[in-house]
Amino acid sequence: MRIHSIECGSMRPFGGRLWDGETRGFGPAHLACRCLLAETEAGLVLIDTGFGLEDVNQPVPRLNTAFYLADRVHLEADETAISRIRQLGLDPRDVRHIVMTHLDFDHAGGLTDFPWATVHVHAVELAASRRRAGAIARGRYRPAQLAHPMEEYSLPGPMWFGLPTIRGLEGLPPSIFLVPLPGHTAGHCGVALETPQGWVLHAGDTVFMHSELEPPMRMPPLAAAYANVMQVNREARLQSRRMLRALAREHGDEVTILCTHDPVLPSGAAARLVTQAGAGVRAPEPAPPSA
Repeated sequence: MRIHSIECGSMRPFGGRLWDGETRGFGPAHLACRCLLAETEAGLVLIDTGFGLEDVNQPVPRLNTAFYLADRVHLEADETAISRIRQLGLDPRDVRHIVMTHLDFDHAGGLTDFPWATVHVHAVELAASRRRAGAIARGRYRPAQLAHPMEEYSLPGPMWFGLPTIRGLEGLPPSIFLVPLPGHTAGHCGVALETPQGWVLHAGDTVFMHSELEPPMRMPPLAAAYANVMQVNREARLQSRRMLRALAREHGDEVTILCTHDPVLPSGAAARLVTQAGAGVRAPEPAPPSA
């Protein structure tokens, strides 16, 4: 299995490093919408879709106006998943499956660009997207994006490095499965993929920045505030983050953990990703001087 990291749109809210931990000053930050593309024996498999062509062509009312303006969503046709795949020299028609971490507007916009693909999602997440209970849910779950039929799953599978799993995604190899990490949304999941070089886990929005997985934990204040606003269950979100931190601490040499919005990939990602379109790679921080 070959895995590509592709950035499919972005968000540019004012606040600089208070959002992304990197941008100097208080101008537009850079929040990635990171997806993965896996080349498998079952065809191409997308993990999330970011923003899509229809979002570019008609952002409002396809996107919630308040989120669109506050997040300063940046939309370019050549940054959509379907365009990124062509840029890699691959055929978008070969995308047979899409596995969703969750169905927020910044993850699901490209679904309608792949009407022939089978979409896989946690059953709890699909139900929440249909209820759209409350103002935040109505803003995050956009019916125009979610018109694509979806296959839903809920039966637990074997544990994986101490984390629960949902396996048996129809038509996919057993080396790709869901890892429930609820809290940001009710049915939020990571997606695990096994490569010849080791495991990759796309953890979605379980963490906002990779620095949340490192000791000491660091999270930019505006990112923390946004995570609090968007969470449906704070206790569950923090527990999911603790589980991810334990995975990074105990099995970081075996599993590369990626998240959606950090604009820079962790240094370990380079060994397990073929390409990193639209992303830098963060160098490891120097060790503190010994006493």
